[in-house]
Amino acid sequence: MRFPLLDENDPKSIDLEQVERMFDIFLEKGFLYVDTAYPYHEGESEKAVKKALVERYPRTSFRLADKLPTFNLKEEADCPRIFQEQLEKTGVSYFDYYLIHCLTKDLYETAKKCKAFEFVQTMKEEGKVMISPLSSRHGK
Repeated sequence: MRFPLLDENDPKSIDLEQVERMFDIFLEKGFLYVDTAYPYHEGESEKAVKKALVERYPRTSFRLADKLPTFNLKEEADCPRIFQEQLEKTGVSYFDYYLIHCLTKDLYETAKKCKAFEFVQTMKEEGKVMISPLSSRHGK
């Protein structure tokens, strides 16, 4: 999800008042699924979701998706570090959906090397991810 900006030349300048109104209408109309990601708005999208949605609505009133950025993975320890940062930035204790972001051929190999698929499965088992779209091709 990309948010409206106060300054079109500054991707971090999220118009929080407009985003709040958007979430109000979105939820009022019965929609639930909200998508964010680590790199959106140069790292500010997750914070905007916290302020405009999470701090204003009960956790049961929406479904939040976030993504593990394969392009930021260098080693296995990056998975839990980034995940924890995402929980803190969004202000939630779990994600309804957690996707592995940007699986090009090379980044798929990075994800395998960093055990990203196993990590997401572990988060699911611990109740920190409700639904993980992992197929049996990944060993789980």
